[in-house]
Amino acid sequence: MFNKGQLAGLMKQAQAMQDNLKKAQDELAFIEVSGESGGGMVKITMTCKHVVKRVTIDPSLLTEDKDMLEDLVAAAFNATLARAEETSQEKLGKLTAGLPGGMKLPF
Repeated sequence: MFNKGQLAGLMKQAQAMQDNLKKAQDELAFIEVSGESGGGMVKITMTCKHVVKRVTIDPSLLTEDKDMLEDLVAAAFNATLARAEETSQEKLGKLTAGLPGGMKLPF
């Protein structure tokens, strides 16, 4: 099927791809995304590694119903999480696009 030279070349390519994926995953810790709810009254900023950096709540909401504020925070968090996932998939998807059959690597 493969001779030793071809196999060595494939192993070298796999190692390079693994190194590139590791580097891209490390970079995700520094990419920040934001999401909001309530027409921008609640905003959340997090990294693509899901570390929340900031939560901003419009002062007018502090006099509102506690349940409504909790719902808005949850909605903003979910919007931000979705954006972080999309950004991560875009960044990592470029590196795994050439894998046969959509194969996923375990790292």
